[in-house]
Amino acid sequence: MTEATADSPEAILAEANSLARLPLEAVVPRLNLLRLRYREAPELFTPDTLLVLREAAARAKVANEAIDVDRALAMLRDVFGYPSFRPGQQEIIETLLGGGDCVGVMPTGAGKSLTYQIPARILGGLTLVVSPLISLMKDQVDAMHEVGVRATFLNSTLAPEERNRRAAQLRAGEYELLYAAPEGLDASVGRLLESMDLRLIAVDEAHCISEWGHDFRRSYRNLAGLKRRYSGIPVLALTATATPRVRHDIIEQLAMRDPVVVRGSFFRPNLHLHAVRKGGTDGVRGMILDLIRARRGEAGIVYCLSRKAVDSTAEYLAGQGVRAAPYHAGMTAEARAATQERFSRDELDVVCATIAFGMGIDKSNVRFVIHRDMPRSIESYYQEIGRAGRDGARADCVLFYSWADVISLDRLLENAELVDAAVIDQQRNAVRHMYGLADGGGCTWRRLAGHFSEEIADCRESCGHCDGTDIVAKAQALKRSRPRAGSRRAATIASPIDFLFDADEASRQRTDSDGPMPADDGDLFDRLRALRKSLADERGVPAYVVFSDKTLQDMAERRPGSPAELLEVHGVGLKKLAEYGDAFLAEVRGFRRAKC
Repeated sequence: MTEATADSPEAILAEANSLARLPLEAVVPRLNLLRLRYREAPELFTPDTLLVLREAAARAKVANEAIDVDRALAMLRDVFGYPSFRPGQQEIIETLLGGGDCVGVMPTGAGKSLTYQIPARILGGLTLVVSPLISLMKDQVDAMHEVGVRATFLNSTLAPEERNRRAAQLRAGEYELLYAAPEGLDASVGRLLESMDLRLIAVDEAHCISEWGHDFRRSYRNLAGLKRRYSGIPVLALTATATPRVRHDIIEQLAMRDPVVVRGSFFRPNLHLHAVRKGGTDGVRGMILDLIRARRGEAGIVYCLSRKAVDSTAEYLAGQGVRAAPYHAGMTAEARAATQERFSRDELDVVCATIAFGMGIDKSNVRFVIHRDMPRSIESYYQEIGRAGRDGARADCVLFYSWADVISLDRLLENAELVDAAVIDQQRNAVRHMYGLADGGGCTWRRLAGHFSEEIADCRESCGHCDGTDIVAKAQALKRSRPRAGSRRAATIASPIDFLFDADEASRQRTDSDGPMPADDGDLFDRLRALRKSLADERGVPAYVVFSDKTLQDMAERRPGSPAELLEVHGVGLKKLAEYGDAFLAEVRGFRRAKC
C-alpha cells in the first residue's frame, strides 16, 4: 500500500503486519498514513489490526526514545560541553521527548534551562519559554547564541519595528527558542503563537502562579489553562522551590495532564552556609565589609530588607573603596538597568539589593551572597542563596539575623494589602520557620533540605555548624594579617580567599577543584579571566556568557595544549571551541613559556 487507500479489512491487516519487517525510519511514516486512513474509514480496522498497530507504535516509540536520549547526550557534550547530565535533567528531557507534561523542582544552579534547551533542538519547531525575567532575556538569548542555539525574545522593551521584524523571523521558522513574559500571552505573542509550529512550552519560575508560593505574581494567572489553550503540546513547569501545596496549585492552574514530577536534590555542596547572630560588638556593616574585602575582586550580592538599608549599605561600601551599587524598586528603570548591566559585565563587584534583584540574576560567577537582614521565608532564602555558585564552583552564603528581623517582617505584613487571613498566617509562620533555621542547631543543610521534605545526612563541610568555621572571624583575621604589597609573604598567598582556610580544609577544597588553587593555577586563572573579560567586551556580552568561572578553573588546572584537550575542559563545546579556542590556547601556551 503506497498510499493508505486499502479498501478491505484484510488489506489493512496485511499492511499492519508488514510494519514488523520495515526499518524504524520507514515505520513512523507508514503509521501516520494508517492513522489518516483510520479517520477516513474506521470500519476497516478490526480489533486484531488495531492490536498490531498499537504494538508497532509502542516499538517505534521505544526506539525513538532511545535515539532521542542518545541525541540529547551528544548535544550535551558537543553543544554545551558537559560530560553528563545532572540529577533530574535526563528524566525531564525523556518525559518531554515522549510528549508528557512535567514539573521540575530543581534548585537554582542545577541546570534547569538545559531541560528545555536540549528538547527544543531535538523536537524542532518552536519552544516557548515563559519567564518573568524581562531584564534577563537578552543575556539568556546571548548565551544561546554563544553555543549555536537560535533564540530570540519578545517583550515590552522592544521598539515596534524590531518587534515586527522578530515576529516575521519567527513565522519564517528562523528560531528554535522564544522567551516571552506571561503578560504577552494575552496580547501579540499569544496571537503570533497561533500561527507557529509550537512543540514545547516551558514555564520558568512556575511557583509565581500560586498564591501559596513565596513569590506570587498576578501576571502568571494569564497562564491559567495553558494546557487546554495549546492542546497536545507538552508543558514543563520549572521551579527551584515548591512545597507540595504549591506543586499541586501549579499543576491545577496550568491544567497539566498527569505530569511527571521530578525533584532534584536541594543540597548544593558548593554553597557554604553560615548564620551570624546580630548584636555583637562588631556592627553588621563592618562585618560585611570584612567579608567582602576577604573576597577582593569577586562578585557578590548583599540582600537588605528595605530600600533605605540598600542605599546606606551601598553608600558605605563604595566609600570604603568597594565597587558597589544599589538596586531596588524605588530607583528609575534606567538606573536599575544600568546597575544590572554593570554587574553582569564585571564592572561592579557588589550589588546591594532588595529581593527585587533576586529574580533578575543569571550571572554564573557570583561567589558570595550576604543577607544583611533575615529573609521572609526559607523559600525566599533558598531562592536568594541560589544566585551564588551557579557554575558549580565554591561560593559562600552568610546570613545575619536577629529576632528584631522577625518583628520588622511582621510589621511589613501588617502594612501589606492582604485580606486572606489564611495567607497572612501562613506568611507569619514562614518568618518564624526562617528564624528557626538560622538559630537552630545541627547541620544547616540537613535542616534546610528537610523543610522541602528531603532527607539528607549531615553535609560535613558545607555549613558553619559542620565545619566549625567562624567565617567572620577568619575574614577579620585576614584583615589584621594582610601583608604589605610586594612583601615576600604576599607573594606566597595565591589570593585573599586562600587565607580563609586552614591547611586541611584547603587540601579538601582543591580535590573538589572548587576552592583555593595552587599559586600557579591562580595566576593562570587571573590571566584567563582577564582574557574572558576582553573577549566579552568585544562581543558586547557578559563575561560569564563566554565561559564560567568553573570552566576557567578547570582550564587553569588542566592547562590544555590542543583543541582536543580543550574540549575535555568542563563547559567547552564545539561552538565555543571554534569561537574562543585559539585565544585561550594561546594564553595557556604563553603562561607555560613564561614559567619555563
